[in-house]
Amino acid sequence: MGAGLLKILWQRGKVFMGDKEVIMTPEGLQKLEQELEYLKSVRRHEVAERIKQAREFGDISENSEYEDAKNEQAFIEGRILTLENLLRNARLIDEANIDNFEVSVGSTVLVRDLGTGEDITYSIVGPTETNPLERRISNQSPVGRALLGHRVGDIVDVKVPAGTLHYQIVNITR
Repeated sequence: MGAGLLKILWQRGKVFMGDKEVIMTPEGLQKLEQELEYLKSVRRHEVAERIKQAREFGDISENSEYEDAKNEQAFIEGRILTLENLLRNARLIDEANIDNFEVSVGSTVLVRDLGTGEDITYSIVGPTETNPLERRISNQSPVGRALLGHRVGDIVDVKVPAGTLHYQIVNITR
């Protein structure tokens, strides 16, 4: 890896890395650990092989395969740095300490949209575990922030770009 690439990665690391605590579930921690292991043990070697093959084509100054492989290497190394930082600053949610009385990170919340009557289930997770398609929302999102600390029966107003949503909490599980 060239000195220029290392400098860029180090600078990116400084920008993206801090000592900020990252809240996550045991499942989220396991996924990040698996991704890190895959990047280190598989993807790094695949890209190194692509770089080696591209070098064999000759002049690397006009070699698009070489350039693509180097860009992919930079992305992978940046992702590895990010994952290592996330794991270093991880604070696991102890699911045994999550109660069903108040919404917290790790809770699954059934809410009723008072405007439409629709029931929606959200799982409140840390920011690294969000997946809107699975309705896994961050505790830092507008809906997640608004629900935290509330109990069954509470009506919660959520300010979103489209206006204000009015939810009633129907059920809380973990």
